[in-house]
Amino acid sequence: MATSTLTAERIRADVADALGEDVADIPVDENLVDHGLDSVRIMALLERWRRDHGVEATFVDLAEQPAVEAWARLLGVTA
Repeated sequence: MATSTLTAERIRADVADALGEDVADIPVDENLVDHGLDSVRIMALLERWRRDHGVEATFVDLAEQPAVEAWARLLGVTA
């Protein structure tokens, strides 16, 4: 069960945390793999979002379009 609302900014902040980067350095419309996000980190993010936000997406869903905006649309989150 979701414990809080997932937002696009939360996705961006979690990606920044996973990469050890400042959130301002994480683009919302670019391929995150080009910025160092690998499959292990995508799985870790997905597991976090499943646990904390009730996300039901699969790894393949996220890996097909690895960008914050695409993930926000896929996950039906608010801006």
